[in-house]
Amino acid sequence: MSVRRGVILAAGFGTRFLPATKAIPKEMLPLLDRPVVQHIVEEAAAAGVRELVMVISPGKEALAQHFARSPELEQALQARGDGPKLAELERIAGLARIAFVYQEGRMGTGHALLQARWLLDGAPFALFYADDVVVADPPAIGQLVETHDRRGGPVLGLVEVEAEEVSRYGVIDGDEVGNDEFLVRSTVEKPETHEAPSRLAIIGRMVLTPDIFPALEETPPGRAGEIWLTDGLARVCGRRPVYGRRLSGRWLDTGNPAGLLEAGLWLASRDPGMSARLQRYLRALS
Repeated sequence: MSVRRGVILAAGFGTRFLPATKAIPKEMLPLLDRPVVQHIVEEAAAAGVRELVMVISPGKEALAQHFARSPELEQALQARGDGPKLAELERIAGLARIAFVYQEGRMGTGHALLQARWLLDGAPFALFYADDVVVADPPAIGQLVETHDRRGGPVLGLVEVEAEEVSRYGVIDGDEVGNDEFLVRSTVEKPETHEAPSRLAIIGRMVLTPDIFPALEETPPGRAGEIWLTDGLARVCGRRPVYGRRLSGRWLDTGNPAGLLEAGLWLASRDPGMSARLQRYLRALS
């Protein structure tokens, strides 16, 4: 594949989860049996994207600690003969090579991405938002890489949402050019329902090319003085073909408490070791 590096944006405050996220990064909140961010890294690794840059903010060092080796803990597990847990810790540490860079101040997703520029070596790269988990086979980012390799341009991950939900997302204005693939004319950030050009929402999966960076540098700050990736993408759309791909699989939006709960229930309902117990519990609640 042409895409071997990726960026995970994980610098936000997580205010929708306060007070839980006052001391714990929202990306470290558990989604079923592992932190949300681990689901993201596992998806990247499964698609062959094993060199990652994670953009964090001060106070989120737990993200780095989670993926680092822990010799003392590993020795303790080995001494007590807990081979499965030891093997799992070693697997997590070996998923990918991850560099961590800081975003000083919350200045928007575009500004966060600019902090990773110097580590990407001028090549196309995968982009992940740490709120979005996609359960898919092949992996969601792998689907976008496949389109990028055929089309030769940036590719945005798309999910069709209900009409009343479009105002929560960036959506595309574009034309279908193949099975679930679109040529994107422009992107629109959180349009009103009656103004939305489509119901195809852009989620936190993309394959981007290096020309996103000069576009972001030219993008003036918007609301609250923040530079938004969607605005930079709109500039790129005016300069070269940009594509979108409607993703197959299940998109789980974990960026708010209700979404995280729903995501956990969905995963548990499909887990052979948990589904029967979950069904019994839900029946007892009714």
